Amino acid sequence: MKPDIKICGLKTEEAVDRAVTRGATHIGFIFFPKSPRNIAPEIAGELADRVRGRAKIVAVTVDADDEELDDIVSLLRPDMLQLHGHESPERILHVKALYGLPVMKAFSVKSADDLAGVDAYIGVADRFLFDAKAPAGSDLPGGNGVSFDWKAMASLDQSVDYMLSGGLNKDNVATALSSTRASGIDVSSGVESAPGAKDLGMIDAFFDAADAATKR
Repeated sequence: MKPDIKICGLKTEEAVDRAVTRGATHIGFIFFPKSPRNIAPEIAGELADRVRGRAKIVAVTVDADDEELDDIVSLLRPDMLQLHGHESPERILHVKALYGLPVMKAFSVKSADDLAGVDAYIGVADRFLFDAKAPAGSDLPGGNGVSFDWKAMASLDQSVDYMLSGGLNKDNVATALSSTRASGIDVSSGVESAPGAKDLGMIDAFFDAADAATKR
C-alpha cells in the first residue's frame, strides 16, 4: 500500500501545485514565527484553496493558544491540526472539542526512550508524527534536516498510526519506508534548496524515489 506523503512548510503557488500534482496526500502550512517556513494564515488559506479537496490541508502549530488557533482555523480551514509542541493529552482533547478537527501529535525522537510518553496520547491523538529531536541550539522543533535511528520505532505499540519525519530526502526515503511501518512520510527541508525555499526539481526527485520504493 502506498504511504501518505506530506510536503510541509509550503509558501508558494508553484510548490503547492507541484506537490499535489505529484501525489501529495497532505500539504502542511507552518505557523511558528521562528521558522523560515512561517506563513500568514490568510496567505496559507489562499494557497490551500488552489488544491482544496485534492489533498488534506494541515495546520502546523507549536504550543499555540486558542486565539491563535481561532485565526488559523477560520482563515485556512484546515482538514487537520498538527500540534508540534508540548501539548498535553488534555490540551489535545480541548482543541478537538473546540474545532471538531482531527489532531496529529508530533513527538521529537532521538532514541526509543523518547517514545515512553506516547501511550498517554493513544486514543486521544488521531495520528502521530515522529520527528528527529532538534540539535542543540536550534529554535525549531522540526525542519532541521536531521534524522534519528529509525530502529527505535520497533518499540512502538503496534496500534499507533504514524507519519515519519526528520531528515527525509530522495536518498533515504526508501530505507525509511522499508525499515519502519510508517503509514506516511513527511518531508520539508529535504525538498529545499535553502531553508524555507522549496525546489520543484527536488520535489520531483523525492516523489520519484518514493514511487520507486513502493513498487519494489
